[in-house]
Amino acid sequence: MQSIWLVLLLSQSAHSGWAQTAGTVRGTVTLEASGDPLHHASVTVGRTGRVAETGEDGKFEISGIPAGTYSIHAHLQSLSDDVKSVTIRPGEVVTVDFKLRLASVRQSLTVTATEKEQTTFESFQTVTSLDAVDLALKSKPSLGELLENQPGVAKRSFGPGSSRPVIRGFDGDRVLVMQDGIPTSSLSSQSGDHGESLDPSSLDRLEVVKGPATLLYGSNAIGGAVNAVTGHHQIHDHPHQGLRGYATGFGGTANGQAGGAAGFDLGLGNWLVWGNGSGQRTGDYTTPRGKVDNSRSRLSNSSGGLSWFGSKTSFDIGYRYEEGKYGVPFAGEFHGEHEEEAASKAANVRTAEEEGHEDHEHVSLAFRRHNVRIGTGWKDLDFALPSFRLSINYADWQHKELEEDVVGTLFRNKQITYRGVFQQRKTGNLTGSFGFQGSQRAFKTTGEEALAPPVDQNNIAVFGLEEFSFERFRLQFGGRIDNTRYKPDGLRDRSFTGASGAAGIYIPTWKNGAVVTNFTSSFRAPALEELYNLGPHIGNLTYEIGNSALRRERSNGVDFSLRHNASKVRAEANFFYYGISNFVYLAPNGEEEDGLVAADYNQGDSRFTGTELGLDVGLHQKLWLNLGMDYVNAELKSGSPLPRIPPLRGRAGFDFRSGNLSIRPEIRMASSQERLFETETSTAGYTVFNLNGSYTVTRQHVAHIFGADAFNLGNRLYFNHLSFIKDHAPEIGRGIRFTYTLRFF
Repeated sequence: MQSIWLVLLLSQSAHSGWAQTAGTVRGTVTLEASGDPLHHASVTVGRTGRVAETGEDGKFEISGIPAGTYSIHAHLQSLSDDVKSVTIRPGEVVTVDFKLRLASVRQSLTVTATEKEQTTFESFQTVTSLDAVDLALKSKPSLGELLENQPGVAKRSFGPGSSRPVIRGFDGDRVLVMQDGIPTSSLSSQSGDHGESLDPSSLDRLEVVKGPATLLYGSNAIGGAVNAVTGHHQIHDHPHQGLRGYATGFGGTANGQAGGAAGFDLGLGNWLVWGNGSGQRTGDYTTPRGKVDNSRSRLSNSSGGLSWFGSKTSFDIGYRYEEGKYGVPFAGEFHGEHEEEAASKAANVRTAEEEGHEDHEHVSLAFRRHNVRIGTGWKDLDFALPSFRLSINYADWQHKELEEDVVGTLFRNKQITYRGVFQQRKTGNLTGSFGFQGSQRAFKTTGEEALAPPVDQNNIAVFGLEEFSFERFRLQFGGRIDNTRYKPDGLRDRSFTGASGAAGIYIPTWKNGAVVTNFTSSFRAPALEELYNLGPHIGNLTYEIGNSALRRERSNGVDFSLRHNASKVRAEANFFYYGISNFVYLAPNGEEEDGLVAADYNQGDSRFTGTELGLDVGLHQKLWLNLGMDYVNAELKSGSPLPRIPPLRGRAGFDFRSGNLSIRPEIRMASSQERLFETETSTAGYTVFNLNGSYTVTRQHVAHIFGADAFNLGNRLYFNHLSFIKDHAPEIGRGIRFTYTLRFF
């Protein structure tokens, strides 16, 4: 506490000097095709987090910017972003005008990497960001299905409804899924047949941070983080006035998909009211071998809230309700099989038609989540902490594992999470943020798969992230201390305390290019299921034996990135290495229980290495070439490959754009995966052909976006190596998906 007051006093003394050196940037944002002014476009001053929104005349103004050189970024959904580099001198007013247009390759924004909005090109960490238009055009039934073809991201699944993203080979508790920077409190990390309830069609943006995100978000983000951004729980200077919103509809073949989403924001004086809702359903999906029985899904959510903005304070409250149900293919067989059947199944891959003729009960999972979030913030304070944001989130998650219509197991997870973040004012070359975060969790299961006793889990943490900006490079460093405590009924209590730290350097090495290097040392406490599970776990196809004596994990690694971002060439090459001591994994012990492989949660040293490469080249004003690949190699240092690691993958495609029309043919390839854990079977390589197209009509206040996605045009039979049912069910066959989105602003 004394150190915090010292920072405040020192920064207060520097405030008068800062005020005299601040500058202003102003300008206009217009639509290039017609010259019409664009209102509600956001203009961001890079690395400062300062954002303004254009008015009806398309004009904006941002004052109080410390002297320096910045990237100024103009953004409006469905249009290309425009970025310009500007040098601001003490007391100077700089005019910058932007023209937005339709484009093949768009700049992306991220708020997840540093808690401040910036471009992904400027971020120290490697970030993939999908905006609302991208999400609407994809319209997938689950988070893993949506993200599986992003660089460095694969999907783990027990069927389409349960799919979850795997980042750089990391799965489960090592990948954190959040909504507006707060964990969703679902149980998707605990089992291969548990899914996430987020419907991407209702989001403003979806961001994936690759590599350790532990500094800002917690010890279980050791592999990466996925953040669903709604835009309703951030500090804004003021609400926009009037009405803006969207409506989306979509439908497709090969799985009978149909759904839609709609939402609005209404600004009235100092108040902002918002609401959205969405719903979708799919039937059993079709493969080249026939339908996969019990693979259908449905998902719906609704939310609403309001915000109030004063001159220096703001307040918001929101409520969200989500529910759904999805089938878990072949789970009925695993529930009822004997040891002889299990052994036979491991040796024989059967067709979907053959599976469908067997008489097994259907197993499905029905879930719901209540979520209440309250936030408050202060800005433009009179010392070197210009803003503070406090969020308190309550989530009540429940899901039922149904055998036909009978509840086999009931899972409950109630969690309160709080998070406070102070943003520092830029003083000289230094800026940054620091804060605190904590949670209280009550977990309980009853029924056949009640593998762990009721457990209370508490976490508290403090963190800080600082950045030095110099003329030729930028430095970032930070640290975090976490304490996690478990109190299970009738079993051993555990408490884990650990520190994480990181340091990085960002060097603009040539015009439009940069080199970024990060060193990280991250701590992870063992997860609840790793400590306390005991019994048959169909979701992971093992008889799990937890270990309450597990020690904390420690990951030491390096990320190296080369980036180039010019008008005709955009390229990124990422390389990473993580050495993890006391890595927790399921180790078969040579026995079988209830027809499942018995496995202990053991620890050993491991290492993950890999790369992601992307290249977009403008061959012509109307034609771009898009190339990419990613690869992960992960194993225990004793020499055994780790399970469910994605194979080498590649993509090649074109983006032809003429006027409002965009046509994007592509091929996606994967090699065979022969590096196998002892309980795995191999998967063959494959090549899949896709064809995507969209037609966008943009006016001053409205955009219409029509999309079509034709996938697996060759009806190729292929298998996902990360699927728990890959020995029984191929991936989806030939199909087409249509979307229409209306956005008004």
